[in-house]
Amino acid sequence: MATLLRDGATLRMTDTGEGLAVVFQHGLGGGEAQVSQTFPLGFRRITLECRGHGGSGFGERRPFSFEMFADDVLAAADRAGLDRFVAGGVSMGAGIALRLACRHRQRIAGLVLVRPAWTFSPAPQNMQLIAEAAGLILEHGTGKGRAIFAQSESAARLYREAPDNLSSLLGYFDRPDANAFAQVLADIASDGPGVSERDVAALAIPALVVGNAMDAVHPLSSAYALAAAIPNATFAQVTPKAADCKKHFNELHAQIATFLQSHSNVRSLIPS
Repeated sequence: MATLLRDGATLRMTDTGEGLAVVFQHGLGGGEAQVSQTFPLGFRRITLECRGHGGSGFGERRPFSFEMFADDVLAAADRAGLDRFVAGGVSMGAGIALRLACRHRQRIAGLVLVRPAWTFSPAPQNMQLIAEAAGLILEHGTGKGRAIFAQSESAARLYREAPDNLSSLLGYFDRPDANAFAQVLADIASDGPGVSERDVAALAIPALVVGNAMDAVHPLSSAYALAAAIPNATFAQVTPKAADCKKHFNELHAQIATFLQSHSNVRSLIPS
């Protein structure tokens, strides 16, 4: 465990394991605990808890953005001594990895995009759920905001179609730093990785894109779209967490490990 100081924010960084180096990022509201559950053992993994996430501070800069988070992650890779590495992540982390691959092509040797929530446009429709929750916290506070959201049409739909999403969204209201974190939610929900379909089509690196059904925040269509746009991408569909959490992570670990192992001897995937 190490720390990185950026714009007055002390950011917590994990560097664990050995072998092929993968910088793998958490989703919006996640942290090291989420990544350790998502990413398989057997590889060197570097994770930076983004500003306001996990044990990292919020810092002084506003607004929060993919550009800010991606720059912080690149600084963490520098701190870890990585010249070239595989970039990956879940949800927001997948968006950060995609931005790094398009903006820093010489640094990124491969991509692992798990349950992507963004493709080529800022503030996609699926992020409206996050924006709704953030707006309620900012306007009403956590107690009243949670009560309003729990009785909303959005919550009723998620209860029927994507209960795992509902649990995550209600969790935003229960965070001890919920009032401060709501601004992170609002800013990131209205932002995007800042890449175009043309940018992604120019990538010449191996990529794995993983999606699942029963997920309103991370629609399967987003995973399909990215897999179709990235040359040499491998698409995998896994069991939804909402259907079988244990099976979801077992399948996810297997997909990521198989992809990394199958490319471990490819020159482009070996860090300099």
